[in-house]
Amino acid sequence: MSETETLVRPNSRHSSRAGRREISADPGGPGRWVARVLAWSVVAFFVLFFIVPIVWLLLAPTKTSRELLLGNPFSFGSLGTLGANWTELMEFQNGIVWVWLGNATLYSGVALVITLLVSIPAGYALALTEFRGRRLLLAVTLVVMLMPATALVLPTFLELSALGLVGTPLSVILPFSFYPFGVYLTYIYFSTAVSRDLLNAARIDGAGELRVFAQVAMPLATPVIALVGFFSLVANWNNYFLPFVMVPGRKAPIQVGLAELLSNVPLFNPTSAGSVTIDLPALALATIVSVAPVLVIFLFSQRFLVSGLTAGGTKE
Repeated sequence: MSETETLVRPNSRHSSRAGRREISADPGGPGRWVARVLAWSVVAFFVLFFIVPIVWLLLAPTKTSRELLLGNPFSFGSLGTLGANWTELMEFQNGIVWVWLGNATLYSGVALVITLLVSIPAGYALALTEFRGRRLLLAVTLVVMLMPATALVLPTFLELSALGLVGTPLSVILPFSFYPFGVYLTYIYFSTAVSRDLLNAARIDGAGELRVFAQVAMPLATPVIALVGFFSLVANWNNYFLPFVMVPGRKAPIQVGLAELLSNVPLFNPTSAGSVTIDLPALALATIVSVAPVLVIFLFSQRFLVSGLTAGGTKE
């Protein structure tokens, strides 16, 4: 075998191995395409699962009851029918829908203010100050946060009944203000996203603890304040069971009112045929009205919500 052939053969073997490695590392292989197809199939399934009901809900108020039941579920009715359904909804029990919306705004708004006044200082104290019983208080906060809210309705009812508050706005506002998740979220934020050196520098300059919290920590905590406030508002606005137990009738918020509207739809409650009834498209419109305030708040505050969700991703 010549010396030239000896030199060429190893190079040929090396080239063939490199070619096989390039083929095996081809990003367009069948396995990668199968994974992409599966991933997009899962995404498409969940998009259809969540989007289709929303589209149906948005189109339902533009139709009559007959069109809603027998027609194309994804067709647009008419603006005239939408106006008729709006009038029917507003005339139900002399416009009680506005009373329910006002109650929901009162309960959720006052509870939101109390929640922020309590949760933000509590989270700050747990994260950046040392005091006796701090770890025990944090553990209790975590345990209570994990308890389902419905499990606390009965003892809360008995407690407020003993105080004579059942049937009053305070019977809803005070339990709504109890928000341990907000305390824990604020604790995590101050523990990870706020520099202790900055707070210590303010203390060295002669600032008291209250001034450090109000003028240094609070401006830095704007994202988490928005996040806690939004989560609290949505949870209180959508809460059904507690207001249903505490404030029946005209004192109820919109979520309890939707259940009353549902009980007056003959399709779901045939016994309501002899009383004041409401059609299914008007009920769909009421559902949209009940969601609209929270949706508007989310659209205007999403910048703060996104920064609050990403806050604490880096540790000092």
